[in-house]
Amino acid sequence: MQPFKMFRNHFLFFMIFSVLASPSFSQSLGKLGELSSPDGKLKVLFTSDPDGVVSYSLIADGRLLMQPSRMGLNVSKVPVFKLKQSKLVQKVWRPVWGKRSIVPDVYREITMVSDVYTIRARAYNDGIAFRYEEGQSESELTEFNFAGNYEAWYYNGENHNIGPEKLQDAKGIRRPVVTIKASDQQYMVIHEAGLESGEPLLLQPVSGHASFLVPSKRAKAWRVIMYGRTPGQLVDSHLLELLNPDPEPGYDFSWVKPGVALWDWRINGAQVDGFKYQMSLPSWKKMVDFAAVNKMPSLVLDANWYGPEFEKDSDPLKGGKVADVKELIRYGKEKGVGIWLYLNDVGGKSFPLESTIKQYGDWGAVGIKYGFMQGGFEEKNIKTRQITKWCAQNHLMTDFHDDPVHPYGQMRTWPNAVTREYCQAQLDGAKVFQPKTFVTTVFVNMVAGPLDMSNGVMDMAQKGRVDNGNPVPSTIVAEAARTLITFSAATIIPDIPEYYNKHPELLKFIASEKMPWMESKTLSGAIGEYIVMARKASTGNWLVAAATNESPRTLRIPLNFAEPGKYKAMIIKDGKDASYLANKEKYTVATQMVTPNQYIDVELAPGGGACVLLEKVK
Repeated sequence: MQPFKMFRNHFLFFMIFSVLASPSFSQSLGKLGELSSPDGKLKVLFTSDPDGVVSYSLIADGRLLMQPSRMGLNVSKVPVFKLKQSKLVQKVWRPVWGKRSIVPDVYREITMVSDVYTIRARAYNDGIAFRYEEGQSESELTEFNFAGNYEAWYYNGENHNIGPEKLQDAKGIRRPVVTIKASDQQYMVIHEAGLESGEPLLLQPVSGHASFLVPSKRAKAWRVIMYGRTPGQLVDSHLLELLNPDPEPGYDFSWVKPGVALWDWRINGAQVDGFKYQMSLPSWKKMVDFAAVNKMPSLVLDANWYGPEFEKDSDPLKGGKVADVKELIRYGKEKGVGIWLYLNDVGGKSFPLESTIKQYGDWGAVGIKYGFMQGGFEEKNIKTRQITKWCAQNHLMTDFHDDPVHPYGQMRTWPNAVTREYCQAQLDGAKVFQPKTFVTTVFVNMVAGPLDMSNGVMDMAQKGRVDNGNPVPSTIVAEAARTLITFSAATIIPDIPEYYNKHPELLKFIASEKMPWMESKTLSGAIGEYIVMARKASTGNWLVAAATNESPRTLRIPLNFAEPGKYKAMIIKDGKDASYLANKEKYTVATQMVTPNQYIDVELAPGGGACVLLEKVK
């Protein structure tokens, strides 16, 4: 049966591509060009019909995934394509920080020039992208016509993702990212990259069809279809970043220091040994001391430090606790810990924004967390890009919160753009997210770029906390595991030092997340069910984390991702009767010697996780 199946697949591929590329088909549609990925596994055919309608089709691993789909700008004149240029590009990108230290930048490109506008398209081994250049038009004709009624998951703001849902069942405007399962071996993502100007991408489902139109106004951006044989390959991809340009000449981003950051917002109200944590200088200094001991590079101050954040007369340079904040920055410098400063859009509008950012840089802050930006998404993107640039000029990293513009690979151009709250964050908005949300979001939202999800809670009850005193539906091991799994150059953890010190093995795991990452690999996973992630720290140690939904599961983790040699493995697993509903803080710790040809079995409790630290034995 297997030989017949192989023959059938090859025959199907031959028939599909033969039809698309045949002279009769090409002549009837006016074949414009072909494009293949460097490894030959992805093939795109561009055609034009007698009325000048331009279309593209996509075949991946011998299977038609995108039927002829319209592309181009909405113009009155029928474009006549008169020039076609092709090239192979082979380069290497070495990011300041990212999922890995060395990224191949290899693709084939075709440029199709008409008398009205130009289409530029690229094929990488993990996806295709195209954009429209020149031409005068306020809208585009782009379609995504899928060859089947596949399953899909969608970004859904600061809520649980939409899906799984059949493409034909989608209703209403959808915002990317859209993650699509065509089969057990074929996955896609629809998104955009390099959004320089215009309205961020929106998708309009076509009723009764597995198809999307693009209703958003024309944008100077790449339309992207990412491809992977597992959902983890989508997570590990750098395609979106590679479609963005290098930093502008004259910028040096060597000052950007990625890593774990403490956060003051959720500590407010916690009481330990007679000390009550508040958003105040004594509490901040305790946080800085803890960060210094554990070599965590920064502390994030949240709202109201310069006065009530939504009041127009709260002066971000003179109001509230400004004197204390300046003292904290000085104290942090002594300890080797940088301080992030929160700025609400109300303060950003009520006072000169550029000079405020410059002053924060002059004070010696290391980053700005910008919250509640108002306006339409085109306006938001313009402002986000401007703030990011001003921050770069003043050696400040950025974290945009509260329904920000989606990431689109901007950290290649602006490495100070280290994270965004493009997700439902833990305990945010007086809500908690369920285990299934985390293991869905990492395969949808996180494909777009770094996320600020504020995992890493150690006090699972959160009793007495001012902002959100709700218990966390997770195990404590899963909370630690999520800090590694979530991709971000600022892994912001929300609890107080005493609770981290109470769990020294979990603290050691989190503190070992030294960035920039040298390598990252999603070892296994299923959307909405579970994920296993391995990352190699800048120290050379490997860390592995697993997280599951509400269902318990046993996973076998092969260690063949690690380099040859012996490793001391610290293995942290949920306790026997642990669950996201009860006994959340029960766990076991074991240590053993391992080599890359071995594996580790872990049992995940409902809503639970596992953490493994591999330290090379010299």
